Amino acid sequence: MQSKRKVVNLPLHGGKAPKWLFNRMVKLSEGVLDVILYEYGSDEFLRRISNPHWFQAFSCVLGFDWHSSGTTTTTCGALKMAVKPEKHGMIVAGGKGLASRKPPVDIEAAAEIFSLPTKKIDNLIHSSKITAKIDNSCIQDGYQLYHHSFLLTEDGNWAVVQQGMNQKTGYARRYHWLGESANNYLEEPHIGICCNVQTPQTLDMTSLDSTEAQNISVDIICDNPEHLKKYFKDKTSLISKSQVKLDNYFKEFKMPSHHPILDQDISDREFEILKHAWEIQPSNYEELISLKGIGPKKIRALALISDLVYGSTPSWEDPVKYSFTHGGKDGYPYPVDRDVYDHSIETLKTALEQAKIEKKDKYYAIKRLEKLVNHRLS
Repeated sequence: MQSKRKVVNLPLHGGKAPKWLFNRMVKLSEGVLDVILYEYGSDEFLRRISNPHWFQAFSCVLGFDWHSSGTTTTTCGALKMAVKPEKHGMIVAGGKGLASRKPPVDIEAAAEIFSLPTKKIDNLIHSSKITAKIDNSCIQDGYQLYHHSFLLTEDGNWAVVQQGMNQKTGYARRYHWLGESANNYLEEPHIGICCNVQTPQTLDMTSLDSTEAQNISVDIICDNPEHLKKYFKDKTSLISKSQVKLDNYFKEFKMPSHHPILDQDISDREFEILKHAWEIQPSNYEELISLKGIGPKKIRALALISDLVYGSTPSWEDPVKYSFTHGGKDGYPYPVDRDVYDHSIETLKTALEQAKIEKKDKYYAIKRLEKLVNHRLS
């Protein structure tokens, strides 16, 4: 069964794209963008760029290494340079590193150009922040976000392409969002997943299986955070959740006053953050996780307590699903949808053929696309 949720795993590569290559990527991405906007419009471009398969093909067409983490950062960087708000009716906010924290500033600047109302601006800034918060804190898969690109059109529609890094494995993971599909940020909101690397015991609070745990987490906070202290141990984290052996206490014949239940600690300072959340009385889970200081540790703690005390088990399954671009030639995991496959290729090929770029750049771009197609079919 084809998954709706896509994420791509990519090995981390250091360094920068050479200037001669990056300059050509900017020119070529603008040429492709011009044609797609003319033929299909900005909303369709958002749909395509939020599809990780199309994004991957687009990156290969631009000439970047097909499997590197730079596929994300350099492609988004080239697109950001290529997009001209006055010409294209679109911006690419944010980027890599420190730039990933600047979308609110970029969005406000674009709002001046596009004459967007204040309420719309506030909603867009919230969309940028909440998508980053969710992928960094509500999906605890071991990847720390370091890249966040927010694509915004003059009509106020948006898409997000962001990437996290796993220090242990040396891989990056890309997350794709589309505003028109994200009716609820916390109900499996991503466009889809495309990789064969799964992280065991991944807390996924965006899964539909976690809905009850979300509600219980809010109830716990709105009750009284002081009650949480009894569920956490006082010392170092346990490696496992096994019980303490009784013979550990035979010498003193004294049972401990505090026994380990959960595999993490919450400090006094962190309890102050929970207490502040209680004072605000969030009305839903989105409002709760949006509060300052409510990060991965506290989200995990509330999820564990909702399971331990109330039996509301959240999802511990990595949302990554093994998949292919358009299915596999052997019918696994699902048969190739030739119409979808041909349409994706034709869109890029037509855009390249019509793009106002140098003949040489156009020729090599089409050759890269043909190589990618042949690789997928082999």
